[in-house]
Amino acid sequence: MKVFVAEDAVLLREGLVSLLERAGHTVVGVAADARRLVDEVDALVADGATPDVVLTDVRMPPTGTDDGLRAAVVLRERHDGLPVVVLSQYVAGAYVRELLDDGRGGVGYLLKDRVGKVPAFLRALETVADGGVVVDPEVVRHLTRSQATDSPLARLTRRETTVLEHMAEGASNADIAATLHLSDAAVAKHVGNVFTKLDLPPEDTNRRVRAVLTYLREKR
Repeated sequence: MKVFVAEDAVLLREGLVSLLERAGHTVVGVAADARRLVDEVDALVADGATPDVVLTDVRMPPTGTDDGLRAAVVLRERHDGLPVVVLSQYVAGAYVRELLDDGRGGVGYLLKDRVGKVPAFLRALETVADGGVVVDPEVVRHLTRSQATDSPLARLTRRETTVLEHMAEGASNADIAATLHLSDAAVAKHVGNVFTKLDLPPEDTNRRVRAVLTYLREKR
C-alpha cells in the first residue's frame, strides 16, 4: 500500500514509517501538522499519486486539539472518501461520530496502543484501504448507548449482535469463527442473518460496511 503518515511526535512518526516499510508498504509522505497533511495529500492527488490510506493522529498542531481528525474529514470530502485511519490516545465517541457521519466505508479509528499489536494493526490498515470500517475493540466496548426498541439492531439475536460487534472491530469471518469457537458455516449463517435483518439485500456489494456503520451509529 501507499501510506501517508501524519503524526507530530517524532519518535512515533518514525516508528510508524519503519513499521510500514518493514511490512512492505510505501510511505509516500509524512506530516507533523494538520495543515501540511492536507496540503501534501492534495498535491499527491493532483499528481496522480493518491495514497491508498492516510494514517493520522487526532491531536496535532496547529492547535493541538482535533486538527488531525478534521484534516482527515476534509480530505475525505475533497477526494471522494479517501481511506483514513485515525489514531487516538483515548476513547472519544465524538471523534467516531465525525468519521462515520458521511456514511461511507474506508474509515478506521484505533487507539495508539493498538499499534503495538502489529499484525492486527496492519490488517486494520489493509481493511480500511479496501473500503472497510475498523473501530478499535476498546472503543466498541464503550459504545453503550441504550438500544431503542425500534432500532434495527433490536431484531438481532444476542449471538448475531456479538458477531456484528466483531465485524465492527475489523474481524473477518475466519477470525470470528476462531474467537467464538464456531464453525465457518455457523459464522456465515449468522452474518447472513445480520444482513437480512438489517434489510441489506444480496445485490448490495457493500453489505458488510453498511452493517458495521448501522451498528456504530445505533450504539454511539
